[in-house]
Amino acid sequence: MKAAVIESVGAVTVTEVPDPAPGPREVVVDVAACGLCGTDLHILRGEFAPTLPVIPGHEFAGEVVGVGSEVTELAVGDQVAVDPSLYCHECRYCRTGHANMCDRWAAIGVSVAGGAAEYALAPAANCVRLPAHVAARDAALIEPLSCAIRGYDVLRSTLGARVLIYGSGTMGLMMLELAKRTGASGVDVVDVNRERLATARLLGCSNTAVDAAEFDRPEGWEVVIDATGSEAAIQDGLGRVAKAGTFLQFGVADYAARATIEPYKIYNQEITITGSMAVLHSYERAADLFATGILDPEVFITDRLPLAEYPRALDRFAAGAGRKTVVEP
Repeated sequence: MKAAVIESVGAVTVTEVPDPAPGPREVVVDVAACGLCGTDLHILRGEFAPTLPVIPGHEFAGEVVGVGSEVTELAVGDQVAVDPSLYCHECRYCRTGHANMCDRWAAIGVSVAGGAAEYALAPAANCVRLPAHVAARDAALIEPLSCAIRGYDVLRSTLGARVLIYGSGTMGLMMLELAKRTGASGVDVVDVNRERLATARLLGCSNTAVDAAEFDRPEGWEVVIDATGSEAAIQDGLGRVAKAGTFLQFGVADYAARATIEPYKIYNQEITITGSMAVLHSYERAADLFATGILDPEVFITDRLPLAEYPRALDRFAAGAGRKTVVEP
C-alpha cells in the first residue's frame, strides 16, 4: 500500500509499505480521510520524540476491511472513526482515571503507524461505528472535536460566562462552537489573521479583533482560551482573565515557550490556570455530537488533497492556509 512516511527529522515521503495485518483484537481500516494537525509538524521538526520512521496521521476514519480473530463487535463494511489514544491501563495515572497522562502514553500516528496511508491498523476498542448519515471522509473531524470536548471538561464552564478565544483556526473555531452550546453569554475571538476571523463571524461569535485590546473590556473575561500555542497570545491572555476566572492552555506551545505570571494576582483574584491534553473519555461523546451536526464539514474542511500530495499538504498547513486540511487516500 501507499503511505506517507516521516523518515527522519525534516524528511517526509509517500512510498510503498507492507499492507497491515490485524492482530486478534485489531481491525484494518480503509482510510477515507486523514486530517493534518500541529502534532504532525512537531514530529516532522523533531520536537516530539517518536521512533522514526513513522506513518503519521492520528485523525482518521474509514471502512473496516479486515478483522482479527477475536473481534466480534465490528464487521467488514462498518464505517468507523478511530480514537488514536493508546494507554497501558496499568500505571497510576491510568488506574486513577487520568489515562491521557499515562506513563507509557502512545498514539496511532505518533508512536505507531497512523492514518496517512491507504490502510491503517486500529484496536477494535478504539473504533466508533458511524451512523449511516455521517460520511467517513468528514469524520476525521471527530478526533480534534474530542480534544476540544476534553478542554471543556477541564474548564467546567458555568452558564453565562463571557469567553475570549485566541485563535480562529480549526481548534479555536471548535472551541467557539462548544462555547455557544455550553451557555456562554458572549464569545469574542482574536486572531492576527483577518481572513480566519471572517469564519469566526460566520459561525456566530460575538465580536472579533486582531488585538484583544480592541474589545475594551477592562474587567476581563471569565474564561480565556488560548488555541494558538503562541507565546505572545498566551502572555496577553493571562492578563485578560477576570477575577475568579479561568485561563485554559489548549493550544500546543513549543517546549521553549515561556510566559510570565503574577503570583499575587492569582492568589488575590482567585484565578485558575489550567490545561487540557489530548483526549480523555471524550471521543465517543465527540462522535455523538458530530452526528448531530455540531460542525459543518464544508466550513471546517477547506483542503482535500490526495495522499500523494501529503508533503504539499503539510506545507500548506504549516503556512496557515485554510482551516482543516485532510488527505484522502
